[in-house]
Amino acid sequence: MLNRVTNLTMSANAQRTLQTQQAKLAELQDKATSLNKISRPSDDPAATAQALATRSLQAANAQYGRNIDDGNSWLTAADSALEQATNVMHRVKDLTVMAGNGSLNQSGKDAIAAELESLNQDLVSIANSQHLGRNIFAGNTDKPAFNDAVPPTYNGAGINPVERRISATQTVRVDADGEAIFGSGAGSVFDVVSKIAADLRTGTDISPRVADVDTAFKNIVNGRAEIGTRQAQLERAGNVNTELEASLDAQRTGIEKADLGSVIMDLKLQETNYQVALAATARVLQPTLMDFLR
Repeated sequence: MLNRVTNLTMSANAQRTLQTQQAKLAELQDKATSLNKISRPSDDPAATAQALATRSLQAANAQYGRNIDDGNSWLTAADSALEQATNVMHRVKDLTVMAGNGSLNQSGKDAIAAELESLNQDLVSIANSQHLGRNIFAGNTDKPAFNDAVPPTYNGAGINPVERRISATQTVRVDADGEAIFGSGAGSVFDVVSKIAADLRTGTDISPRVADVDTAFKNIVNGRAEIGTRQAQLERAGNVNTELEASLDAQRTGIEKADLGSVIMDLKLQETNYQVALAATARVLQPTLMDFLR
């Protein structure tokens, strides 16, 4: 059986062809304007999945970057506090050596004892330092790191430390262990300085206390060295984070963005195809007065 091909059939087929060509042309024009390879998920489901995965990695990497910055601010605050403590301990040691001079009279010893007591208060204040309203040397506790007992005792024992995640597999502690640095109760740096002041007021020989001062001083220096090690770790993590950010951005751009030159070439080719289709259709379908009279 033969199918009859009428002018209406030919016009409908030509119209569908022109509409298809026009749709492709409009798509390429939109791509040339936005340079987006993917306007909707249906354009390329596989590329859409890759783009979403890359964006997820970028979001996680950005959060790690914020964590690194926050961790650096914590460790900088801790280092600043321990720098102050180090300066105080330098003065404590100088005064202890000076007070060990046998020619020093009692009034001189009393004056040194008073200064040591003042320096001890400074040490307690430093040990209770806070960053953004939270303890630097006592983990996640709302209490001050050291209480008002004589000598002060540590309140952060058994408390979870403050940590920041800096990568998918790595976390860094950003506070410091106040008990390891300053001690707690008897034998703490506060106890050592307090006993030196008390011995000076009673005229007791303080020479044996010099070793205790050196030990307390060493603990503070070691605490500061540990803070420095963690700062270096965060610096390395920051460099890796920055490099990964650039890599992920380039990867996402490769997935989502089209090459301008390639798009322009495709657009020009499609414009030519559309013009050719229009010309061919105009030549094939030439209605006459008789066509309308039928």
